[in-house]
Amino acid sequence: MIVCFDQCDYCRSAIVPGQRWVRAKIYEPALNGRDPSYHCYHAEPFAEQEGSCWEKHEMEREIARMTVCAA
Repeated sequence: MIVCFDQCDYCRSAIVPGQRWVRAKIYEPALNGRDPSYHCYHAEPFAEQEGSCWEKHEMEREIARMTVCAA
């Protein structure tokens, strides 16, 4: 059972019924054995924002990955 639909993991605001969202499956064996956990993000930007929470999260991951590779 997946229980992540109530809050965005990026901005921590509610994901209300009818809003589009993205679910990311996370495997972290050290934390909870072999079972995956899930993170949920808003899929569409709020008014006057350039990107959605999902896009911002992915951009931060890419920047972090590039920083590690450059070092």
